[in-house]
Formats: sequence, C-alpha cells, structure tokens
Amino acid sequence: MPGSKERTFSQQNTFSLGVKAPPPRREYVGDQACRSCHEKQALTYSQTAHHLATSWPSAATMKGSFARDSNILRTSNPYLHFEMTEKPEGYFQSAIEEPGESKVISRTERIDIVAGSARKGQSYLFWKGDLLFQLPVTYWTETNSWVNSPSYPDGSPHFDKETIPRCLECHASYFEWIPTAVNRYRKTSLILGIVCEKCHGPGREHVALHRLKAQLLAGTSEAIVNPGKMQRDRQIDVCGLCHAGNGTPIQPSLSFIPGDDLRDYIDFPYISPEDAVDVHGSQVQMLKRSRCFQATTNLTCTTCHDVHATQRDAAAFSAKCLTCHQPAQCGQHAKLGEAISSNCIDCHMPVQESHVLFSNTNGKRLQPKVRNHTIAIYADTQVH
Repeated sequence: MPGSKERTFSQQNTFSLGVKAPPPRREYVGDQACRSCHEKQALTYSQTAHHLATSWPSAATMKGSFARDSNILRTSNPYLHFEMTEKPEGYFQSAIEEPGESKVISRTERIDIVAGSARKGQSYLFWKGDLLFQLPVTYWTETNSWVNSPSYPDGSPHFDKETIPRCLECHASYFEWIPTAVNRYRKTSLILGIVCEKCHGPGREHVALHRLKAQLLAGTSEAIVNPGKMQRDRQIDVCGLCHAGNGTPIQPSLSFIPGDDLRDYIDFPYISPEDAVDVHGSQVQMLKRSRCFQATTNLTCTTCHDVHATQRDAAAFSAKCLTCHQPAQCGQHAKLGEAISSNCIDCHMPVQESHVLFSNTNGKRLQPKVRNHTIAIYADTQVH
C-alpha cells in the first residue's frame, strides 16, 4: 500500500527466550457473564473512560461533527483538506486535494474502530485487509474540532501509521496478533474497550465454580483476581500496564495477567529523580515520586480512584488527602482558613500540558492537558 512497508516478524526474534503465550480466548467469558452477579459495578463501569477506550463507530460513540462545514479539517497545505462524512454504510475520512479548479479525492477510508472516550479526544482506526492503521484525522474535545492525528505531519495525506500490539494492549482487552506484520490481527478476535477481565484476569474457572455451587464453601478459591487484595507493587502493576509509559515489551502483548510482576513483561527505562516525566501516560512513575507514596506502604492508585465509576470532580478527591493531612498544615491556610480543604488537587496535582502527545494542525501545535500525578508543592499553582 502507498506509504507503508510491510514488515515480517517472528515471536522468536521479537521477544526473549522463554516466551509466555497469552491465555487462550476460551479462558475469557466476557462482561455479560460478570454482569449476572455484579450488576451494580457493571452498570457504572460501562460509562467510564476505561470501558470506552475503544468502541465500534456509531451515533453514540462518534463525538466529532459530520454536519456540513463542521466536517472539514484545513491543513497548512492550501491545496489539501480532509472531509469527514457519514453515510448509510458507515463513517469515512477523505483526503481531498485541490491543485486546480476541480477537487480530487485522493483517498477515502472507513472509520472501523473508535479509540478514546472523547474525554480528551478520539482517534480512529481502519482496516486494510487484516492490517490495522490509524486514520490521519482526530477529534479534539477541548476545541470541539477535527485536528491532525498525533505524529501525523501537517499538510500531507498520510494513511500509514501502523497500530501496533502495545497500543491495542492498552485500548482493547483481547486480540490475536498475526506475527507476520507488526499490525496484522485476526479481525474477528478483537474485544474492544477495557472489560472486567483485563484487571481481574480470565474468568472462565471463576464463573464455572459459581454456576456449580450456589454458594462457595468457606476457604474455597474464587479463581479470580481481586487487585485490592494483592500487595501494593502487584496492585500498581495492574494500572502500570497502561499508565507507566510505553516501555519495551519483553513478552507478547496480553501475556501479563493481574498478579504478575510487570517487570517480567515490559522493560521500563530507569528514570532518575532529576529526569523529566511527561504527564501523559506516566502516572505511575509520577505517583512514585511523591512523598505521600514514599512515606506510606498502602497508598495505591485505588486509594483515590474508584475504577468502577466515572470520577470527574477533582476537588472531591480532597477528602482522600484529609485522611492523612490537616488543613492547618497547608501553607495557604493562614490566608484561606478551612476553605483550603475544599480543593487540594488543583494546587498539589496541577493540570499541565503534555509535551510528548500533541497535534500539529494548520500551523498550530495543540497539546492536551493532563493532571500531574506527582503530589507535591508547585510554586506556580499556589493560590494568591
């Protein structure tokens, strides 16, 4: 295909000796089986950004506008723009070149997969046979507009960014990678979004036990992972699979199971206390730099986050801070009094721009804002 070179891979060459194969598809039972006993968690979790990390395109999942004039992305190239169209057979992105008086549609591809809940934005994937690529246009929530997809050059009609397994591992729950190309998958194998078993492990044996017995005998193994009952490092590894940066896989994607030591599956480079860490995708490294984390043995991601529910009110997390800290300890207490306890987060975990994830669109650089997870004192965020 134009602009793309197909590469050949083998698991033997890609990974170290002692390859651990991912669990087979038959070990997974799907969210519907979990919902029969965990209806409350399933209902609230279905609306979270994790669950919507990838989805099939529909009127409910597509957030960008396809209305006339709102469906255009102009680029820095005056002879090139993109159009997003909605048709009975689906949603499409087209690159349109206008070298003269007439316009020429140079390429059109269907939106096959939506990546992102649109809290920050959405990117889109398309199939060429069984090869999966990212489309060149992304929806940007902050500006409610279409922009160039991150890492795509502005002003060029590229459709060649491969969707690699490490990307899908954090945006989907299951897929079968065909190792003859870095972005080749069995199309019917994809389970989109982050489902229950991504964090709790394969559930076939657990469901079978509960169907066999109305009530498990005391002391009987549940045959399922409860991350909240694991030691702190293993709890954080479950989150770190996707929130500790890209790293270099040393085992095939999906072979990590909750309860495993993540260091055996992904090689994360050492980051010294002096090294800069970007706010995008590096929440675990940032949290570990915090005195709050280093001074305790029980602070984990779920100390503050209820992963089964949508949490959008940052100030509400202040109650978590006040289980250890007193308002009078804050340097702003003398000025603001007890009102200081209403929002610890915006001062001590400020929202900052990412420098590794950005879009160059029509001559402008757009950077998403992400909350810094190093809990600290930031001089430039103090209330005056």
